[in-house]
Amino acid sequence: MLVAFDVVSFIVGYVIGSFRMMMLIYADGVVLTTLITVPNWPFFNRNPLNWLNPIEAERSLKPGYCKEEASENA
Repeated sequence: MLVAFDVVSFIVGYVIGSFRMMMLIYADGVVLTTLITVPNWPFFNRNPLNWLNPIEAERSLKPGYCKEEASENA
């Protein structure tokens, strides 16, 4: 969305020959993009991620017992 405003503002500024108009259109695009993306809109949380608890994460990072390694070492 921001790239679209960048392209549109450049084209309008080039055609009109106004750097000020180009910057105003780009600034409006930045503000609009910020208003759309920054708030915690409900549709962003339709499919929330289920994070592991810290204790479960520690257990999952510890190496487990492997039968192949045990038979190679014997």
